[in-house]
Amino acid sequence: MAQAVSPPTILVSVDTQTHKASSKPLKRTHKSNTYISTKRKVPRSPLDRTQKLNLEVSPHRAVSAVRLMRIELGGAFADLLNEKGKGSGDNEMAYVERSLGFRTKALDDRDLRLVTDVVGGTIRWRRYLDHLICSLCHDENTFRSMEPLLLQILRIGVYEIVKLDMPPYAVVDENVTLAKVALRPGAGNLVNGILRKLVRVKENNSLPLPKLEGDDRAQARALAILYSHPVWMVRRWTKYLGQEEAIKLMVWNNSQPSFSLRFLAKFCFLSFITLYDLITTYLVTYVRANNGKGVTRADLVTQLNLLKVPHELSLHLDDFIRVKTGLQNVIQAGLLKEGVCAVQDESAGLVVSVVDPQPGESIVDCCAAPGGKTIYMASRLSGQGMVYAIDINKGRLRILTETAKSHQVNSFITTIEADLRLFADSNVVHYDKVLLDAPCSGLGVLSKRADLRWNRRLEDLDQLKNLQDELFDAASLLVKPGGVLIYSTCSIDPEENEERVDAFLLRHPEFCIDPADRFVPSDFITKRGFYSSDPVKHSLDGAFAARLVRAL
Repeated sequence: MAQAVSPPTILVSVDTQTHKASSKPLKRTHKSNTYISTKRKVPRSPLDRTQKLNLEVSPHRAVSAVRLMRIELGGAFADLLNEKGKGSGDNEMAYVERSLGFRTKALDDRDLRLVTDVVGGTIRWRRYLDHLICSLCHDENTFRSMEPLLLQILRIGVYEIVKLDMPPYAVVDENVTLAKVALRPGAGNLVNGILRKLVRVKENNSLPLPKLEGDDRAQARALAILYSHPVWMVRRWTKYLGQEEAIKLMVWNNSQPSFSLRFLAKFCFLSFITLYDLITTYLVTYVRANNGKGVTRADLVTQLNLLKVPHELSLHLDDFIRVKTGLQNVIQAGLLKEGVCAVQDESAGLVVSVVDPQPGESIVDCCAAPGGKTIYMASRLSGQGMVYAIDINKGRLRILTETAKSHQVNSFITTIEADLRLFADSNVVHYDKVLLDAPCSGLGVLSKRADLRWNRRLEDLDQLKNLQDELFDAASLLVKPGGVLIYSTCSIDPEENEERVDAFLLRHPEFCIDPADRFVPSDFITKRGFYSSDPVKHSLDGAFAARLVRAL
């Protein structure tokens, strides 16, 4: 989340040469791209601020370049919004001024949408874009030694030309201007040469892309470039799914995402009124009628019709509605803030269906925050029973509690700040049902998490599997005899899903599989009775859930 910067502060800039964020007041010299330390004892005057305004530079490109820099340095993702849910443009422009030393004209709504589109798309297609840039450079060393800001400007230009089909020469001119103003004239000349060469080869249908040929390793490397994924993911999916299905999955991951509560919460800390700019960029969102507040899906449909919001009923869940466009009207009408409905992906709702909360039950949600499943389970208790939400993060539990109040289910949720492993060891109470929505690789939700593919390593899976086993064992201690343990992930990887269940059952023969076909549509049921949503097959997030019963 952006922090306020007082007016007297001089430029706190990202050093584009060393990849490090500077914490000292810095000022750029006119002759080079170096910085010198400086102190200013008096606040800047309005004239100083005016002099920093550059009307030639494209606002969305300047903001996108700085945002991509911040992402690459680990400082941000899709936080286009500030705490109040308005003034996002000013918030972004402050980053530009501190990083580049100037402001552009104000961002309008279209610019904000372009920023989200360009940033998300540039991250998704990074390997593809870098391959093109490297191929169009004079030599590979030019690409390898390219300073980060220059590389981000080139990525933006290539993405806009190749993937967004924007008018090519306008893209060239405006990215050249940005490079010259933000860096130096020579940088602009390099951008000009590479992007103009790209325009020519694109017009001739001769983009320098690899051919799908050779042995398995060579084909995996080619597919990794063509569909912009890490090579290890391509090889893994080809192994488990076959090449054709692996390609379909990568196409899905690169498509325009639909958003659910989990990710909106991650970006915007569950403050629903701050979602406006983010949600309106995307075409599809799933909303759930809040039964806990007495709202039926028919009631929500009536409200959506009054607001003239296009929608379709969910084919899988009675409480869910698919909103195509116009969710901004829902937000402005206060339906989310007042808890009339919630944003939640159907794949998460189907996991709750596998849990099958019943009135009067005591249910534990082991890794509860941000709380989407917790709140949905509480709403299905019909005013009887309790959901115990355990999480190690106190702040996220506080947000969960605030959201539960707006949904009027807070009386049926008890939050517990604890490490599940320690809590289970010292706990003497047993519960009817225990849901372990385990930390995982997130390989089922790469369409939403544009950066996740580049932040995951193959080695991460081994660490995650160890953690999943530990949490699985701990969660089992909370289940009463005859009770139910549900293990779920948002991954599509068998080693995090079926293999974790098999390993658990070997350690805990007192549990057995309870087929989930009584709780979710048969199209989502595997041969072994597990719930599994397939992004390609079902057009939903990838998710998994196993329902296990403890012997009496």
